[in-house]
Amino acid sequence: MFAKIMSMGIRVLDGFSITVEADIAPGLPQFTIVGLPDSAVKESAERVRSAMKNTGFDFPARRITINLAPADQKKTGPVYDLPVLLSILAAMEYIKPISPDSAFLGELSLDGEVRPVNGVLSMALSAGACGIKKLYVPQENAAEAAVAENVQVFGVSDIGALVKHLKGESPIAPTRGVPFTGEAGAVYPDFADVHGQEEARRALEIAAAGGHNVLLIGPPGTGKSMLAKRLPGILPVMSREESVETTQLYSIAGCLKQNGLMTERPFRSPHHTSSASAMTGGGGGTPRPGEISLAHNGVLFLDELPEFRRDTKEALRQPLEEGLVSVTRAAGSADYPCNLTLVAAMNPCPCGYFGHPTRQCTCTPYAIERYLQKVSGPLLDRIDLHVEVLPVDYSEISSSQGGESSAAIRARVEKAREIQRRRFEGTDIHCNAQIPPKLLRTVCKCTDSAQELLKDAFAALGLSARAYDRLLKTARTIADLAGSELVDENAIGEAIQYRTLDRKYWRN
Repeated sequence: MFAKIMSMGIRVLDGFSITVEADIAPGLPQFTIVGLPDSAVKESAERVRSAMKNTGFDFPARRITINLAPADQKKTGPVYDLPVLLSILAAMEYIKPISPDSAFLGELSLDGEVRPVNGVLSMALSAGACGIKKLYVPQENAAEAAVAENVQVFGVSDIGALVKHLKGESPIAPTRGVPFTGEAGAVYPDFADVHGQEEARRALEIAAAGGHNVLLIGPPGTGKSMLAKRLPGILPVMSREESVETTQLYSIAGCLKQNGLMTERPFRSPHHTSSASAMTGGGGGTPRPGEISLAHNGVLFLDELPEFRRDTKEALRQPLEEGLVSVTRAAGSADYPCNLTLVAAMNPCPCGYFGHPTRQCTCTPYAIERYLQKVSGPLLDRIDLHVEVLPVDYSEISSSQGGESSAAIRARVEKAREIQRRRFEGTDIHCNAQIPPKLLRTVCKCTDSAQELLKDAFAALGLSARAYDRLLKTARTIADLAGSELVDENAIGEAIQYRTLDRKYWRN
């Protein structure tokens, strides 16, 4: 007795079709799964056996062979439990042969319940290209899969309901996709709660408008973390494309908390003990997305930057430059997107009070230098805005009048982003921070006075070629916020101010 059932697998961010073949032959009872299965797939045999018995089906006391084709592709996870069980039922003629344009995926509990799995959105988006017209997924994954518009999705709660549906006794209604509204679902902390810190607020507005990276440096208790946590609230609303990309990454990583598309910008704040693998991605089997990919289209906040391990910090250099992280392990390699806004925060010295206007620093010059050297020059060079966050005056912090609201700042950010959308229409560039070198001179046209100021700053500050490019991009964003077609002297001057702080603290 033989039967075939279609399923789906996942490779990095893309899905691919899997054929689950079942052969039931006379012989000593044995259950074998072949086709490069990992441990989770091999354990499927025991879950399928118990699920069948506990839902009223007789498990055949014969030699059962399950093949997952193509056999040269590694199969991972419990996603094949459901198609394996259906292939056995079809081979035993409990159910009729199932059309190859229907695919099934899901984990089984021992009592026949269908449990959610990871990576459903990627598999659903690829199903149509694989010839799949109907996709049966766990009920909890149904809204996520329904984002794919080229396949009909059915949410399955348990084996009994699915078998009745396949027999035509009790049809399961297809799941309708929720229309994308472009509205954020989360309520972010408001900038109105922040008193003072006008320079830092301005820097974060520029960062949001152009997708630039920010370093906040100052004594403890000055509001660095408070400011960083409010940055997602002034970022533009995610487009459908960005929402789908972000949801795919979270689904694959098993971090998706809602059933459906993510509509809020991610905010990731890993602890400073995180390893380089946790930051960039990896794992024992197929590489999984790391923190920088989970912050894709959002914010990565590194609090206490010098306390991160050096290899963890240095692992950020290439991804910050390219917006893509390549993870290579013995089990395979993967390229994950990581277009993000980095916000790093740090104290100026081990005690935190170097440069404080009222409190005396207790650190030796050697201790201060050793602490600051934990942040390398190449990493600083990739951060566009360096901002000093000083203590707030009593009059400001005690004032009943708060700062400008996030909604007002966001309106200006949206206006600047709209200018950039029109400027880069027809390209894969979304913001000024992504301007490639070949377009830099065309996009960032400066006035004569601005060009002279930039020339003087380049020589006086000893800027690298990368720092020069990033300074121009920052000035372009400042000009966009001002509604200026050309990058003028004011924009260049403000951008230069954000590149001088490293000369103050990292003198050597």
